[in-house]
Amino acid sequence: MKHIFIIILGFAIIQCSTSKKVISSGNEKLEFKLDTLSLFDKSRNRKIPIAIYQPSDEKKANKIPIIFSHGYGENNGSDYLQAYTYLTEFLASQGYFVVSIQHELKTDELLAMTGKLQETRRPNWERGSQNILYVLQKIKQDYPQLKYDELSLIGHSNGGDMTVLFAHKYPNLISKIISMDNRRMELPRTFKPKIFTLRSKDYPADENVLPTNEELKKYDITVQFTDINHSSMDNDANGTERDYLRRKISEYLKK
Repeated sequence: MKHIFIIILGFAIIQCSTSKKVISSGNEKLEFKLDTLSLFDKSRNRKIPIAIYQPSDEKKANKIPIIFSHGYGENNGSDYLQAYTYLTEFLASQGYFVVSIQHELKTDELLAMTGKLQETRRPNWERGSQNILYVLQKIKQDYPQLKYDELSLIGHSNGGDMTVLFAHKYPNLISKIISMDNRRMELPRTFKPKIFTLRSKDYPADENVLPTNEELKKYDITVQFTDINHSSMDNDANGTERDYLRRKISEYLKK
């Protein structure tokens, strides 16, 4: 019995862990609490690892939820926790409740690199969209105190395409989306959710992904071109680039 108890306890620790961290960013200290756990969507037989970042001081919490989706990581399985900490930790330190989803598992098929990518990658985005929906339903159960009428989705690259697809499918569930250089899935032409996108300097979006000037004005969509490379919107960003991305995303979240 003793050995069985130890095994069960060890499994529980693997499934859910919590830590409090204080890190320095320049002259600023970022205080946040990090929880990691694995959800399981029985309807799809799908494990969904997530990381939850929130302010360590509850008095600083604004109770606004953000769901973050990482870019393609070739199924390494750790992007949700390691690849965008400059942003997720910062947002948590500013009071936001950030949920970062691991969309790729090591057992998944690799992302399509051939064919018409809007079609061959669509199953990947559909899976990501369903991951987001499941996680949203779960956190609504576990954290009913959050302000879900102010929910924002943020996604980079392939995760941006997932985020944009979710906005097409479930517009009434979210307040705004912030796409960090999604390139394939066309942005909704709509007032709700509110749409913001940061564009890289080195890779153009596919045809019809970005609204026309007339559509930008009609729907009040924000398209911000930057001097940052597509692949430098994760932790590869240098200090100046990180500061810029954090500042712009903070501005969008407050609009």
